[in-house]
Amino acid sequence: MALETFAPEPLAPGAVAEESFGGRGLDSLLRVPVTLQVVLGSANLPVAQLMKLGRGAIVPLDRRVGEPVDIVVNGRIIARGEVVVVDEDNSRFGVSLTEIVGSGGPEPAR
Repeated sequence: MALETFAPEPLAPGAVAEESFGGRGLDSLLRVPVTLQVVLGSANLPVAQLMKLGRGAIVPLDRRVGEPVDIVVNGRIIARGEVVVVDEDNSRFGVSLTEIVGSGGPEPAR
């Protein structure tokens, strides 16, 4: 049994990706689950300090209020955005995308 090789044609400006696959397999690809994370910031702590943390402890992060947060998919930064309130009762948050990171090699998440 021979394997079929498929090489998609380059997309014309403004073309839809589905056209390049001729409709084959793109539907399956679009259903692949990915993990999306919003990174507010990070901190480096010695293990001794980590072990002392308890309820109510505050861990300072490397980001300031108002700085964009990183949107990470499967360990790669794909965009940046700002945290917004989603519900009228202020119980849920979301992220408004402000920048899409180019495909020129986004750095791994911190």
